[in-house]
Amino acid sequence: MRRVLISRRTALATGLTAAVSALAGCRTPSTDAAWAAGAAPLPQPSTSPAPLVKPVPVSGVRPILSKYLKPTPDNPEHPGYAGAVALVTQGGRTVLNTAVGHAVRYKAGPVELPAAQRVTMRSDAIFDLASLTKVYTALLVLQLVDRGTVDLEAPIKTYLPDFTGTNKAAVTVAHLLAHTSGLPAGAKVTGFADNTARWRSVMTTPLVSGAVPGATFRYSSVGLMVLGRLVEKLTGATLDKAVRDNLTTPLGLEDTGFKPLTWVADKNRLVATDARTSRGLLRGTVHDDVANILGGVAGHAGMFASARDVTVIGQLMLNGGTYGGKRLLSAEVLKKALTNVNKGKKAIDPDRPGRSADHGLGVELNQPWFMGKLAAPGSFGHTGFTGTSLLVVPDRQLVVALLTNRAHPNWSWSNPDTHRVAVHNALSGR
Repeated sequence: MRRVLISRRTALATGLTAAVSALAGCRTPSTDAAWAAGAAPLPQPSTSPAPLVKPVPVSGVRPILSKYLKPTPDNPEHPGYAGAVALVTQGGRTVLNTAVGHAVRYKAGPVELPAAQRVTMRSDAIFDLASLTKVYTALLVLQLVDRGTVDLEAPIKTYLPDFTGTNKAAVTVAHLLAHTSGLPAGAKVTGFADNTARWRSVMTTPLVSGAVPGATFRYSSVGLMVLGRLVEKLTGATLDKAVRDNLTTPLGLEDTGFKPLTWVADKNRLVATDARTSRGLLRGTVHDDVANILGGVAGHAGMFASARDVTVIGQLMLNGGTYGGKRLLSAEVLKKALTNVNKGKKAIDPDRPGRSADHGLGVELNQPWFMGKLAAPGSFGHTGFTGTSLLVVPDRQLVVALLTNRAHPNWSWSNPDTHRVAVHNALSGR
């Protein structure tokens, strides 16, 4: 299992120096009664009545989260994570909001901190979302499609002429969103003088040998990095500002953004990730090495958020593109985004050899490897390398934000899919 975990990070960090990362007065932490009663303004239900659904069983979630604070038979050598937050909404109302463990348990080394020096996990803690960032980037692209600025079937080179290389003229915007472009997992960003040269390397990353654009699912961070550049070019704003102007501000999300050290006032809310001596303790600094080298803002990684804010993104999509009386996406474009565009295609994923290619435009679809028993043809969501995930089950009007710091102090210590499946299975009631 550990070899599998290392393979993904090693691929993403291609070209990183010495392959460092491959080696080496608030809400209570328990269920918040006010939120559970639906008193909080976020999340909100759709403007149309939700169909009656069977309530999900939430009582088993906290015991499962607590279990992985120690080694378990399915993760015997180390704790699954130092801490976790789970926020579950159904029909737009919060039915569970709970936190366990610690936001910081180790210092660089890693060395376990004395109990008095650890930072308790809070339900309003702010996590490094890692690849959940891709969902935000995808939503910005879909907004551009809504406005008629972007054609999903147009070659990306139409908008970004510097996207060059053999057979890359056939890569479309939709291919990048669905991970069928043929681009590899990661890009080389080290050994360059400045960010201009680094981004030139990203844009000229060659396709995998023999890849045919549109034919095969291969998970690629490069594709979403390119889409981040597309957003920047067509909005005229840097990606962090585009997220702020087009998503977080309209949605009222004050706990979401890139580079949180610049905007989080209470630093005790920041959740730690790595604590190995290669980069020291990471807390409020992006864990993804490529995003870090690029300055902390990229289309594939770098976003930080609280569980509360993550559920709003899920509710936005569940509501058909509206939230709080505001429409951010048309129902038509969102429906297309939540349709399996990879039906019948082959999937190549060394980390998860049994996975299917099922994917929408920016989100995973019907993937039991992280959705567990909540997987269904209409279920959608995404995961993040640091231990984060978002899952939406429309048939049950369900949104689940599960945020853990499994990369604290070392991402090779556990497989986050184990924890995700355990929680989702408990919520399934089956």
